[in-house]
Amino acid sequence: MTIGATSRSPSSVPHAVWAPLLCRGAEEVFELMVGAKLTRCPLPKDMAFPEYTAILGLAGPICGAFTLRCNAKAALLIASGMLGATPEAASPQTRDALGEVCNMILGHFKSKLGVLGENSMLSIPTVVQGTDYKLRSLVEGQSLELAMQFSGELLLLNLEYKLKEV
Repeated sequence: MTIGATSRSPSSVPHAVWAPLLCRGAEEVFELMVGAKLTRCPLPKDMAFPEYTAILGLAGPICGAFTLRCNAKAALLIASGMLGATPEAASPQTRDALGEVCNMILGHFKSKLGVLGENSMLSIPTVVQGTDYKLRSLVEGQSLELAMQFSGELLLLNLEYKLKEV
């Protein structure tokens, strides 16, 4: 489903449409690049702090940050699936693989937003490993958070954004 953003201002793009677009984009990226089926699930009430966080910035009509958070096992499974290698062989590439998956999910999502997405740029991914940190986005806008799972592992996707009028 592509939003016909050519005749709309960014603020008129319905937020309700964004969650299914982000969800479908993540599913497609996982099927094609990781070789795993990804499904949406309820947001967990209590979850151990994720050990990996991939962060991607957005600039342009959509300003904000996108994060993909998961535990070490999920990150290793992503790398293993992307590289077609054993988890042991893929281990040194875990951070790069996670950053690239984050980039592909957000790239797929923004491609579905028509002109709004075309005119928004992505930063280079950053991946944080560990649990002793706090991430605070300075975006004062809206937030879209999804929980998804594959191979019994949980992924948290979060898009914090603000739309600029054009």
